[in-house]
Amino acid sequence: MHIFSQDDASARAGAWLTVNLKAIADNYDLVAGLGAGAECAAVVKADAYGLGAAQVAQALAARGAETFFVAHLDEGMTLRETLPHARIFVLHGFMPDCESRMQAHGLTPVLNSLDQVRSWKQLCERAGQTLAAALQFDSGMSRFGLSVEDLAERNLFEGLNLQLVMSHLACADVPDSPANEMQRQRFVTMAAAFPGVPRSLAASSGIFLGPDYHFELIRPGAALYGIAPSEGHRVLAPVVSLDARIAQIRTIQPGDRVGYGLSWTASKPTRIGTLGLGYADGFFRAQAGQASVWHGQTRLPVIGRVSMDSISVDLTDAPADLKAGDVLSVLGPQQDVDALARSAGTIGYEVLTSLGSRFHRVYAPAG
Repeated sequence: MHIFSQDDASARAGAWLTVNLKAIADNYDLVAGLGAGAECAAVVKADAYGLGAAQVAQALAARGAETFFVAHLDEGMTLRETLPHARIFVLHGFMPDCESRMQAHGLTPVLNSLDQVRSWKQLCERAGQTLAAALQFDSGMSRFGLSVEDLAERNLFEGLNLQLVMSHLACADVPDSPANEMQRQRFVTMAAAFPGVPRSLAASSGIFLGPDYHFELIRPGAALYGIAPSEGHRVLAPVVSLDARIAQIRTIQPGDRVGYGLSWTASKPTRIGTLGLGYADGFFRAQAGQASVWHGQTRLPVIGRVSMDSISVDLTDAPADLKAGDVLSVLGPQQDVDALARSAGTIGYEVLTSLGSRFHRVYAPAG
């Protein structure tokens, strides 16, 4: 039961997302413990997976995180305003002619190509400084990073102030995949060209592969936000709940149909509740006929198509006195992010990063 005063913004909202900063910080502590001996960084790209980078990063910094990763330059510039003294790596490095902005905001680029290496060295020469950087290796994913052939350009890497060499695992969520060991061995070989430079291979799923994958720095992302790499690792605390008010209730008769395309037909008298969230908020169209919301322990199926701003739910099994304005749970104890993702045939990462900005947000403090 959620009780709000009339002037509480949540009372006016059709749906609201609660982010438990303590749970995020606790997950950080848990993952840091798994990587004992390695520094534990924090990945807060994509606005901390949609949950608010400023709020999340401050909570993690208060728990001791000193190193953060974002994907893009603009994300790093924004995060620098929140964390003036943190070490911030930008995973994509920089676009051509943007390296000076990286320097101006005290950001550390992850250099993924020989062109980026050249541009960064030229900036260092113009600035008369040896500016910090990281190198990413392509250890087998064929996505970002320098190839083995690129590393033959030994002279090009001389004089770089390297803070980190890193790579990324393609199949870490499949512990038995032979690709994991193949990439680990290739990474070790490539990193050997830069003796003494800290190494990082494991993101969230990779951390659970064990100490052989931890090296000097681990960089959890999804794990901080409660997404487990597999069913066998349900040790992470859920960090979000999503609640929505019933906007309208109506009773329809056998043969009446619901929503765009009239794709769902009532077979008996049915109470229908309309909630004010839809695919504009990250509740995917693929979840029509697959997902549910909850009233306490009672499952209420989503029926008809998902609209931009609304969904319809079957209230047949709900208490008869349920009325407009009452609250149903979309994400919570009965249904976590991974469960909701399965109803859309996707993964928790996509659900989290798609949760719409229209939701009123409530942050439960980390302290």
